[in-house]
Amino acid sequence: MKPVDLNEYRVLFLRKKENEFAQRAEDFIRSRFPKAVIFSGSRKDKLPPEVLNWTGDLMISFISSWIYPASLLESASYAAINFHPGCPKYPGTGCTNFAVYNGEKEYGITCHHMKATVDSGSIIQVKRFPVKETDTVYSITQQCYRLIEESFYEIMEGVIKGSPLPVTNETWKRKPYTRKQLDELCHIRPEMSPEEIERRIKATTYKTPWAFTRIGDHLFKLQVNTKA
Repeated sequence: MKPVDLNEYRVLFLRKKENEFAQRAEDFIRSRFPKAVIFSGSRKDKLPPEVLNWTGDLMISFISSWIYPASLLESASYAAINFHPGCPKYPGTGCTNFAVYNGEKEYGITCHHMKATVDSGSIIQVKRFPVKETDTVYSITQQCYRLIEESFYEIMEGVIKGSPLPVTNETWKRKPYTRKQLDELCHIRPEMSPEEIERRIKATTYKTPWAFTRIGDHLFKLQVNTKA
């Protein structure tokens, strides 16, 4: 087991912007890998040419929403890995929303190898935690972020030492949830029961509600009532 040459090791680090956990992970990468290529952005930001044309040793997707072409994933000679804010039971988009909707009592995060199909690569590490009835999408997401950061440092310690990535017996439990399915979860209809409406509102509220209803060609978004 030979430690990697930090001055020569080529890392591509892709992260969600305006996220304190991702920022600390970026600072870690910058302080140790001088040749690292780093890009932060939101789901709607396009990956720049220097990212799409990158070749190197390790590609890391850290709390990001991009879908990467197979050609980029194959450009990482050591591994292309993703830190996903959901356990193997919840791959894809809106994973935490669906977990809240389903009333899960346990949730977690997954570090896995990336393939062209979203959240389908072999699983490196899973960390789980209990979910309380009072937990919200926001509180669960923050716990996921904390565990992702913890997992990131553990995995990177092994990378720096030159160790192979961990192997688990964990497997994905279903096909990835899609943006279309998440949008459908947000859609409140008049024929729904009061219980179903409340269940959907809880499952699709982060800091503000995402729930909406549609009447004819008009879309109405749920607003928070701030009055006492």
